[in-house]
Amino acid sequence: MSIAILPGDRVHRAAIWRILEPVLRAGETYALPRYWSRREALRFWFAPHHSVFVAVVDGSVLGTYYFQANQLGGGSHVANCGYVTEPCATGRGVARAMCAHSLEVAGHRGFRAMQFNCVVSTNTRAIALWQGLGFSVTGVLPQAFEHPRLGFVDALVMFRTLSV
Repeated sequence: MSIAILPGDRVHRAAIWRILEPVLRAGETYALPRYWSRREALRFWFAPHHSVFVAVVDGSVLGTYYFQANQLGGGSHVANCGYVTEPCATGRGVARAMCAHSLEVAGHRGFRAMQFNCVVSTNTRAIALWQGLGFSVTGVLPQAFEHPRLGFVDALVMFRTLSV
């Protein structure tokens, strides 16, 4: 299976919403409002400080991610991303390909590290994937995420330095 990672733009908005909506509505992995409309979600995803990418397999968008500096000023050398895949893409390497691509983008843009600020502790597939790509858990935020079924659960901060 060949996965192409391309810049996301207006033509991808419908596909990105198709991917984002069930994730937002489930409320289990993203610290974003579950009630957001298509317009609100896409406004966030395509924020001016985000670079958006899509993962395309056989002409279908199966994943998307945004890329940004994690902080401004003194923290602007650390990148941050948010990834979402279609449920049918689970286990097919789409999230891995997007993360690998984002690490390359970060390196090309001069970032020294990448940090994920709120990895929900119950999202064990994502945690294992990020760890397999060299990320470490650098902090645990006790009960920092309100899971719709499990109540308050921990969120993890995950970090990886980049080759400079």
